[in-house]
Amino acid sequence: MGNGPGIILMHGGANASQHFMTLGTALSDTFTVYIPDRRGRGLSGPIGEDYNIQKEVEDLDAVIKKTGAHNAFGLSSGALILLEAARKLHSIHKAALYEPPLDVDNSIMDILSFMPRFDREIAEGKLADATVTQLKDFGKYFGVPSWITGLPRFLLVMFFKIYYRNEKNNIKGDDVSFTILIPSFHYDYELVVEMKGTLENFKAVSGEVLLMGGSKSPYFLKHTLDELEKVLSNVKRVELDGLGHAGSLDSGNPERVAKELKKFFQ
Repeated sequence: MGNGPGIILMHGGANASQHFMTLGTALSDTFTVYIPDRRGRGLSGPIGEDYNIQKEVEDLDAVIKKTGAHNAFGLSSGALILLEAARKLHSIHKAALYEPPLDVDNSIMDILSFMPRFDREIAEGKLADATVTQLKDFGKYFGVPSWITGLPRFLLVMFFKIYYRNEKNNIKGDDVSFTILIPSFHYDYELVVEMKGTLENFKAVSGEVLLMGGSKSPYFLKHTLDELEKVLSNVKRVELDGLGHAGSLDSGNPERVAKELKKFFQ
């Protein structure tokens, strides 16, 4: 969408391109915006065998070659992919990273300790149970009110069973349902595991980097930004007051994020 220099938006875990529509629209008066569905989601093909971050970097490289865009923004695991791509691909001139989950001290792995149970419930076909496992152990760090995470597990499972049963009636066009997006979170977790302890690698990034985060985001993501700021050679940092991890999504305040991106990419 839009006109001007190209910019690619890389979504995070349990998201697809549909969650960046407002951000893309806010940028489209200045840029030509490309919003791919990452592999395994939406209009893209399956995850494929031997999934790893290199596959995601190759996908981004293909989008860059197809579009000629040299600027990119990534959220969460999308930012983690973009960070690795900025190290490997000289075609990326500027990269804006919103809270990549790069584990520098085991704190993120501790937060994700629910994943074995989550994976087991997904494998057993218990999507509602897996959603509640993720919500209870993870949601509290990302703005889910305590009155929701504190509800009895059986009530939340019942709610999500009803929600998923009716979700197909509310899906529009090519949007991806959460029955697909929630299980895909396993692969974002794999990226976090693979990239753990690689902080020093990013001294090799030569392009310009903007580190972004929200004042309401959890401490472990702020700490990662602190450590990245120390190793990146050409870096700027901005904290958006009042925003959390979902600040760039349609459910957050993407217009404010777009304003900062315009400053950086222009």
